[in-house]
Amino acid sequence: MEGIKHRTVEVNGIKMHIAEKGEGPIVLFIHGFPELWYSWRHQITAIAAHGYKAVAPDLRGYGDTDAPTAVTDYTCFHIVGDLIALIDTLGADQVFVVGHDWGAIIAWYLCLFRPDRVKALVNLSVPYLRRHPSVSFVNGFRSRFGDDYYICRFQEPGVMEAEFSQVNTATLVQNFLTSRRPGPAILPKGIVGTITPPLPSWLLAEDVNYYASKFEQKGFAGPLNYYRNFDRNWELTAPWSGGQVKVPTKFIVGDLDVVYTTPGMKEYIHSDWFKQDVPFLQEVVVMEGVAHFINQEKAHEVSKHICDFIKKF
Repeated sequence: MEGIKHRTVEVNGIKMHIAEKGEGPIVLFIHGFPELWYSWRHQITAIAAHGYKAVAPDLRGYGDTDAPTAVTDYTCFHIVGDLIALIDTLGADQVFVVGHDWGAIIAWYLCLFRPDRVKALVNLSVPYLRRHPSVSFVNGFRSRFGDDYYICRFQEPGVMEAEFSQVNTATLVQNFLTSRRPGPAILPKGIVGTITPPLPSWLLAEDVNYYASKFEQKGFAGPLNYYRNFDRNWELTAPWSGGQVKVPTKFIVGDLDVVYTTPGMKEYIHSDWFKQDVPFLQEVVVMEGVAHFINQEKAHEVSKHICDFIKKF
C-alpha cells in the first residue's frame, strides 16, 4: 500500500476520511459491509498505476469518518449527498464509480439521482434493486426468507450490536469476509461467530486486524443503520419508482456469492429486467469459484476488469 495518502475532508456536515493515490481521471471506490476503504487496497494501487486517481472513502459511520448517532442520518440521500460533496471537494465534474455490496447499492442510487456526475459505473455483487410500488424492501425480504433473514435481523437498533459484542471483533470480521455459505443469508440468533473458516490465501491476519481495530473503535451501529434505512429509502424514493440507471455500466459477481445464490437474484441478473432497469448495461461478468468479497478474493482480475471498462471512456 505504498504511496496511498490519507486525509480528512468536510462533506455534507461530517468529516470524512479518504485514501487516495495517483493522478488523472478520478475513480471513486465505494465499500460495503462490514468493510472500509481498505477493501479497495489492491484496486487503488492497480488503478493508480494505469493513470487514474483512485479515491476510496470510509463511508459515513465507518472507520475514521464521522458516525452520526441517529438512525435516520443514514438514508440513501445522506450517503449520496456525502459522495456528491466529496466529488465537489475533489474538483471534478464527473468521476468513474466502482461499488461493492452496500457500496454497490449506494452507487446505483448515485447514478439514479445524479447521472450527470458519473462517467461510467462498475458494480460488484449487488445488482440494481428494483423498487416495488407497494411492497417495501424489508417486508419483501421477510415474506420470502423469514424473520431470520439477515436484513430482517439487522432492523432493531441495538440487537445485533449486542450480539456482535459477544464475539471477538477479529473473529467476527473473519467470519463475514471468509464465509462461502450460499444465499439466502439466514442468521439465527446465537450463530454469529460460531463458524469461522480458516484464513484464505487472499486475506492475511494483518488485514483482519486492521478491520477489527477500526470496528472496535467505532462499533457497528453506523454500518447497521444502512440496513435500518432500507424501508425509509423505499418510502423516500417513490418519485424514482420505475426509474432507470442511465450510466454506462459493467456488473461483476462471483458464482458463489451469497447475493447471486439468493433465490431470484441470478434470474434477475440474467434477465431482460436488469437491462430494462439499467439500459446502458454493457457487460455482466460471472467469475467462477468466487464468493462475495470478490474485489479482495480476486483482486488482480477485478482490477483488470475495471481498467478494461473505464478506459473505453
